[in-house]
Amino acid sequence: MWKQRLTHRSGTKWDIPIDLLTYVVSGLLFSIAVKCFTAPNQIAPGGVTGLATVINFLTDAPIGLLSFLINVPIFIWAFFEVGYRFVVRTITANVITSFLIDWFGSQLPAYQGEPILAALFGGLLEGVSLSIVFMRDSTTGGTDMVARLLKRHFRHLSTGKLMFGVDLCVVLFSAIVYRRIESILYALIYIFISTRIIDTLLYGADIGHGKVMWIVTSKSEQVAQQIIKDIDRGVTGLEARGMYSGQSYEVLMCAVSRTEVYHLKDLVRSIDRDAFIIVGDAGEISGEGFETPVLEDQSLPELVEKVRRKKAQK
Repeated sequence: MWKQRLTHRSGTKWDIPIDLLTYVVSGLLFSIAVKCFTAPNQIAPGGVTGLATVINFLTDAPIGLLSFLINVPIFIWAFFEVGYRFVVRTITANVITSFLIDWFGSQLPAYQGEPILAALFGGLLEGVSLSIVFMRDSTTGGTDMVARLLKRHFRHLSTGKLMFGVDLCVVLFSAIVYRRIESILYALIYIFISTRIIDTLLYGADIGHGKVMWIVTSKSEQVAQQIIKDIDRGVTGLEARGMYSGQSYEVLMCAVSRTEVYHLKDLVRSIDRDAFIIVGDAGEISGEGFETPVLEDQSLPELVEKVRRKKAQK
């Protein structure tokens, strides 16, 4: 129930206060992760904050301020790519988080015990922090937004691979600056924990490789076109008939990544608030925009013989 209330954008005056409260809570948790656990233990777990942590190590400049300045070019890029509404929410979340890292974080004690505990608890806090922001169809900028923007130009690559690529560059750079291989290992633990927490909080413990969504709406054509335009996913229209009403209508089916579920739901609700939406697990999705199917290592004669045997069995 709490998740439904948090994620539902009703289009009323309460949306902005809930957004701001969410950003503050998220920023507090994120500042604890950075100032208590990662920065004092020379762990830079990828992304813009990780890069800001490394620069802070070299220059002693505030991490929050550095994070915001690094994000400015990304915000400008996103403004021209995806429009101002999403960017405004992201800038607001980033400003609040950056301020809390420098102000609230400066009042926190630094944990300098076991580095593996710092990686574990830092990843846990970041996972919870980012999850509640994602539930409001926002981000705090950084890697997630860069991956979304790159995805529009490299459609054959998954968002997860793009995020991992950006994070890996920062992690490798941090190892060079810190001059210790352990920084890479702890950063990978941190990233693994935070991503697992995000997946679990957003979509439950039973996590597949993606989600398949069925949408019943009287505005199927408008919804389908908006999904194709805004989310860049294909949509299939299925003819159906309600057994109670006897009316024929069209059901939309769309396969999406886990990070796109809440964005798609908000998009559908913005067009048709009475739409009926079902979200199911997809154990495996292959094809354009998802995983590339791997063919068995067999010669052509072996494949022909395999097909022949199957037909004979039928």
